[in-house]
Amino acid sequence: MPSSQKFFYARPSSYSRRSTALILCLLIGISGFIFGFVAIWRRGLGYECEFGKPLSVYVKWDKHSRGSRDNGGVPEEGQKRHKVMGFVGIQTGFGTAGRRRALRQTWFPSDHQSLKRLEESTGLAFRFIIGRSGDKSKMAALQKEIAEYDDFLLLDTEEEYSKLPYKTLAFFKAAYTLYDSEFYVKADDDIYLRPDRLSLLLAKERPYSQTYLGCMKKGPVFTDPKLKWYEPLSHLLGTEYFLHAYGPIYALSADVVSSLVALRNNSFRMFSNEDVTIGSWMLAMNVYHEDNKKLCQAECTPSSIAVWDIPKCSGLCDPEKKMVELHRKDICSKSSTIPSDEDEYVS
Repeated sequence: MPSSQKFFYARPSSYSRRSTALILCLLIGISGFIFGFVAIWRRGLGYECEFGKPLSVYVKWDKHSRGSRDNGGVPEEGQKRHKVMGFVGIQTGFGTAGRRRALRQTWFPSDHQSLKRLEESTGLAFRFIIGRSGDKSKMAALQKEIAEYDDFLLLDTEEEYSKLPYKTLAFFKAAYTLYDSEFYVKADDDIYLRPDRLSLLLAKERPYSQTYLGCMKKGPVFTDPKLKWYEPLSHLLGTEYFLHAYGPIYALSADVVSSLVALRNNSFRMFSNEDVTIGSWMLAMNVYHEDNKKLCQAECTPSSIAVWDIPKCSGLCDPEKKMVELHRKDICSKSSTIPSDEDEYVS
């Protein structure tokens, strides 16, 4: 009877097991190092997973005043708009880079993460609003600033002081297309703002859906058809006076802005002053005027929302310097909000 075969299996030595464990640990360590290095590198370049898409958007309009995509611009039909309680467009220009720098040093966040935190805490989204220029050097400087801060909404309209009413209309149209917001706020780049208090103001329940909110004043409206929109106000005769908001900051509800979006650019008359232009349109649309003096305070108070040098200047008289000085005062930047009487409503 042949002897049975015996099979022998090599038993792994303890040395082999230790070598395998060391190799695995080494591979895990190298992988962790590479992952950490890539994460730090991406953070150093300003990239975050949650901020994959740029915040700055260029908005161009076709002949029918409908938004069209350009460089990832206006959402296409069927895409959702970004939902916020309020969109705040800080109107700025090519000659006011110093003001933007002062704002980023004070109440306007200078990086994506801080902008996101501000939006989450207040429900408000903030962007600088600027048009275009035929000056290549100005556009190059703007592109450099966009690359550094990425906090603009760019309009395909000429950036010129005499054409501010056209820019304002383009702003509301672009903001409405990009953002699903309860209020759209137009603000200038030379006011000191408390976003938290603005948020509380916009969040209040209101009796009317078509609301025009601002610090109201009386202003002229033209009654003589022979008068041109560009003629100085001091030369006007036969004028009436109507209520409209001061230009440095005011807000329109979503229902009002949706009506503006539906208008053709030549539907309403354009006046030389942007605030007068918008005010006259609001008069024609029969909206509800809400007057709030907290939007035009000359000094910081426990309830002030917007501070500027009223009536001396249509903003802070020396904004680059004054903005920083105000922010250093606790009453401006750190004081808590003290409840006050109900706001005044003006029909």
